[in-house]
Formats: sequence, structure tokens, C-alpha cells
Amino acid sequence: MKTIVKYLIILVVVAIMAIVIRFKVYIPKHTFKTIRPVIGRLKVGVKGIGNVSALNIYSITAQTGGKILKILTDQGKWVKKCQLLVVMDGVDLPQQLEMARADFNRSKYDVKALQNELKSQIVQKELLQITYRRYKKLNEQGFAARSEYDKARADLQSIEAAINTTNAKINSARSAVAAALKNIEALQEKISRLKVYSPVNGYVIAKEAEVAENILPSTPVLKIVDPKTLWVETKIDERISARVKLQQKATIVLRSQPDRPYKGVVKRIQAISDTVTLERTIDVAFETLPEPFFINEQAQVLISVRQYDKVTKIPLAAIVQKQGTTGMWVKRNKYAHFVLIDEIARNETEIAVSGKDKNYLVIIPDSHKKSLKEGMRIY
Repeated sequence: MKTIVKYLIILVVVAIMAIVIRFKVYIPKHTFKTIRPVIGRLKVGVKGIGNVSALNIYSITAQTGGKILKILTDQGKWVKKCQLLVVMDGVDLPQQLEMARADFNRSKYDVKALQNELKSQIVQKELLQITYRRYKKLNEQGFAARSEYDKARADLQSIEAAINTTNAKINSARSAVAAALKNIEALQEKISRLKVYSPVNGYVIAKEAEVAENILPSTPVLKIVDPKTLWVETKIDERISARVKLQQKATIVLRSQPDRPYKGVVKRIQAISDTVTLERTIDVAFETLPEPFFINEQAQVLISVRQYDKVTKIPLAAIVQKQGTTGMWVKRNKYAHFVLIDEIARNETEIAVSGKDKNYLVIIPDSHKKSLKEGMRIY
């Protein structure tokens, strides 16, 4: 009796183990996710990695060297066109300008004084001409001494020489006025160069100098980007770059904002490829400006190069290779069967196929489950 009980217990344990193995091991290993193909639109894109840049990045420098008195903005600030950004130390330029203005006014007064003197000399000349003509006539008639005639002629010649001298002085004074005016304009131009204004409505991406620092005329102080020209310099493999055209739509995903895609458009295809990486640079502009944005930030770009409407689509994960052929596993009457596919196009997640009934079930392979084989039972 004890032997029978012992065998019964062993039988029950074996049965339980068989049930556990079937339902906990065998069936899960043969259980696969299945989906039905869908009819819809397939967008085919070209993916690339790049960095945020811009067509117009302005390096703000002072036109004159010297010490910086003021920097009226900072990195990460928005500025408006013609906004004052930097003020340089003019040292003694304002004093030089005042002196130049004083020289200009003095030269003008000199011209005016000489012109008045010239008027007086012209009046004197008219009187002396009358006197000269009278003595000349009297001398010819014998009523005046020769000495009086000679004196009248000498006085006339003297006033004419004085008039010529005054005219020369006036011309010299006018030249001094012109020179003083040019000096004023030059100093004003120098002073105007002490102030640096923004050339565009933009965003300050770098501050490269500080107040009280002495700089050369070519030393950058600020860098400003024109946000209207912001784009991603995207690297695309040469083998697929020919599919990219200007004005194609794109999606941009910044590394700092992985869950917020931005719309973009292809603005420029650079004519020179990289001979080392065998890539071509495609500049994809933002249609919506990201705020904030960071120059040189890494970004992923997906350019839409073609669109297929009303095609049969299945997940790319369902496509497998078997004995050098491309196909997929389908479920028919609870069993797996491998079928070849006629591919139309594919993108990152889906593939469009032709000649297939959309009502069949497609098996999604799973590396954690039993390898699919022809005629295998599918749960």
C-alpha cells in the first residue's frame, strides 16, 4: 500500500511539473505579438547628426583700440538693431575736439576781420584813384608839381598792394577754416567710433572682453547671432545625400530638448564634401526658433525626402533575413509561415510592401523567445 502511495505522489509531482513547464515555459516561448498591416501614408526620410549654428554670426569689435569704459549687454541677452553695446575710452579726444572748434571759430573771425579790412582798403583805393587822376591831369596841364603827381601814383600802387596782401590773407584764413572743419569732422568720426552699436536684432552668444580691459581695434568684444539665420549644420552620408533637395521639410531634435521636436527646412546644401568622413553638410534652418538656443549644441535631423500615400505598412521590426532572402513571419491557422516581401520603401520604423492582403497577421520576432521556424505553433 505504501508503494502505491509513493508512486501516486511521484506521478502527481511529474504531472504538476509537466503542466508548469507547458504553461510557464513552453507556451510563453511560443507566444508572439502579432499585428495587422495598415493602409496609410509612409514618409521616407534621411537622418543626420549636426550642430546648431547660424549663417550670420557677428563678431563685435571696436573700431578704435584702447580701454573699454562700458559693455551694456551680456551673454544670453537679446539686443535690438542700433542698440548701444560698447563704449570705449576716448582719452583726450573731447578736449582735442574743443580745441579744434576754437581754432575753427578763430579762423572764421580772422576771415571776417580781413574781409572788413579789404572793404576799407577798396574805399581808400577809390579815393586815391580820384586823387591820382586829378594830379595826373593837373600835371599834364602844368598846374601841379611832378612830386605831387608821383606821390599820388605811389599811394595808389601801395593800396593796390595792400589789397592783394589782404586777399592772400583771406584765402589763407579760409584755408585755415577748412582745415579746422576737417579736423573737427575727423575728431567727431573718431569719437563716434568710441561707441559700438548692434548691427542687427540678435542674441548675444559670447562676451569676450571685460570693462577696463585694453584691446586692439580687431579684438572681439561680443558675438551676436541673427536668430533668423539659425540652422543645424547636418552631416549626411554621401551615399544618401543626393536624395536631399532644397526646401524639403525636416524635423530637428535638440539634445537638450529630446521630447520637443522643431520644424525645419533645408536651406543650403554645401558643395564640398568631407574627404575623411565621406559626408556632406546640409544646413537645415529652424522654422520655429528654440528658446533658449545654444550654438554648437548637438542636434538630430530627419529630412523628409519622399512621401507614399495609401500603401500597406508593417513595423520594420517584423522584417527578417532567412537564407539570404528578406521576408517576414505570418500567422496562418495558428502556425508560423515565412513569406517573402516586395519592398516599396522604408523609414526608421516602418516599411511599405506591395502585393499583400492587409488581413493577415504579422508576427513580431522576439530574441527572448524560441526562434521562429516554418510550421511552428504560435500562441
